[in-house]
Amino acid sequence: MPIKVVITKDFEHLSKVAADIVKGKIIEFLKKKKEIVLGLATGNSPTGMYKHLAQAANNGEFDSGRIRSFNLDEYVGLPGENAQQRLMHPESYCYFMVQEFFGLLKRKFIETNVPYGSLIEQKILMKELKKFPGDWTYRGTDAGKSIAIKQRTGSQYLSWVRKEVLDAYAKKIKKAGEIDIQIIGVGGRGHVGFHESGIPFRGSAVMLVKLDDNTIGNAVADGHFPSVKDSPHYAISMGAELVYRARNVVLLANGERKAESVTRSLLGEVTQEVPISYGQGYAKSRENLIYVLDRIAGRALLSKKGELKAKGIAVEDRTTA
Repeated sequence: MPIKVVITKDFEHLSKVAADIVKGKIIEFLKKKKEIVLGLATGNSPTGMYKHLAQAANNGEFDSGRIRSFNLDEYVGLPGENAQQRLMHPESYCYFMVQEFFGLLKRKFIETNVPYGSLIEQKILMKELKKFPGDWTYRGTDAGKSIAIKQRTGSQYLSWVRKEVLDAYAKKIKKAGEIDIQIIGVGGRGHVGFHESGIPFRGSAVMLVKLDDNTIGNAVADGHFPSVKDSPHYAISMGAELVYRARNVVLLANGERKAESVTRSLLGEVTQEVPISYGQGYAKSRENLIYVLDRIAGRALLSKKGELKAKGIAVEDRTTA
């Protein structure tokens, strides 16, 4: 079946099950291809899975030296005097990946990539957006919006951002042969990466996103940044349109905050208000979409097996395993 839901006992069980699924697909692809491409997510959901995958690679269960990776997103506007300092800032997603996955591997990937957010000077970006309002438009119906930069611009800087930061990342993924296995987490409102609720699917390959004030304020309140001034106000993100081009998508979600959006994404309509709902259309034309959930995030789906079956969605209950 194109969509499968696996419901596990808790976070540790979810991490092990997800790692086994991804490991199996890696081994399967490596039998057919010289190298494979992984799409990777940050956030808490995949951290346990990454540790299991690194251990499997280090044990020789698959060759991590034949893997190339692309991450979903990266901040724009991290503190630092240059791109290198911003890239290795403790709050950067590059730093996160080194700590949680890449640094655990004995045999490194062929190449690892994160969106080129660290190359953008936030102060210059804000100045150019203000100076050239005709060069771009907001896309989205909620607080977080993508910034669509037009093909022809008066600002050389904004033109550079579009061509060398956004379009270049999408082109590099295409040149690598597209993504074989894409790992994603889920935001509380069903967003993936920084593809926030309300941002349209079409034209969302790699986006420049304006973070909403709530997101910025929470980052300061949670101690990630000392003040709003020091916090990133923008991010670069793969959008749902690009995420769901992958040959396989493995979605991880745990906890009460994810339960409603996970349920709506499979039983509700496909809507930009719940970006991961785009997966329903994806599953009709691609290979596999697998949800790996803990019992809390998957509780409502367990009680609606009949509705899911009617939509061609298989449910595997491992909560008693």
